[in-house]
Amino acid sequence: MEERKYNEAEDIYSKILRAGRRTYFFDVRSTKANDYYLTISESKKFTNEDGSFYFKKHKIYLYKEDFEGFKNLLKEMTQYIVDEKGLEVISDRHQKDFVKEDNQSSSEENKESGSKENFTEVDFDDI
Repeated sequence: MEERKYNEAEDIYSKILRAGRRTYFFDVRSTKANDYYLTISESKKFTNEDGSFYFKKHKIYLYKEDFEGFKNLLKEMTQYIVDEKGLEVISDRHQKDFVKEDNQSSSEENKESGSKENFTEVDFDDI
């Protein structure tokens, strides 16, 4: 049996949250001084034109001295969103009958002006 050497970046404790095309990794890791910190990683799956896929990853390092402020702001910001928009997901991806207000007004203007231009709105967050 081969003995595994200790890796300073080795995860101490991990949890995974799968959310559609996104996966979130919460990992407790150890510093060189043997203190713990948290990494939060987002991995998002994308598809190439040839059908193959790749992942884009983003990572946040969160140290103990920032936990309280981070927790307070996260709670405040998520509560603001829930208070303003509720818990129901409002997006064209999640609701088949969703129509953006901007699309309605621009398509009405095109009908009125007789314009026959075909315009597709692109949300760059989805690319």
